[in-house]
Amino acid sequence: MTSFLVRTSDRINRGVEYSLFGLGLAMALTVATQVFFRYVLNQSLFWSEELARFMLVWLTFLGTSVAYKRRAHPGVDILTRRLTPSLRKKAAFTIHVVSLGFFLVMIVYGVQFAYFVRLQISPALVMPKWIILSIIPFSGAILFLHAMAFLVADLTGTSRDR
Repeated sequence: MTSFLVRTSDRINRGVEYSLFGLGLAMALTVATQVFFRYVLNQSLFWSEELARFMLVWLTFLGTSVAYKRRAHPGVDILTRRLTPSLRKKAAFTIHVVSLGFFLVMIVYGVQFAYFVRLQISPALVMPKWIILSIIPFSGAILFLHAMAFLVADLTGTSRDR
């Protein structure tokens, strides 16, 4: 079970990393195209700013899951460094459980919010807003999977960290 969960988490993270590259490249090209059209051709692409903003939202939420998986988020470990190994393990367990709760809130309320705005349409792209906001529960589910993998690996003593 542990290895399956960790392998699944790793595979999903790798796919998200590739998606981040594609989204970042697409956003940069969109903005560069808009700059070219505006300042060289003296025309403006009415949809480019909205598309770039939506891509940035997706980049942010997906990037959060990659940073969490890599344990790259900043943290304050001044207290946990001073704990005994058994207390440090209990603190890590508590942090994982609290994180799982937060990610569950992201999933539940993200679905509710996306459903709430399901009939709204973005003005320039004429795209349903639920598609843009679906990233909240989607990234919450990815974060939940990563947190479960961390929790199980810590409990079974197979954690690659620490």
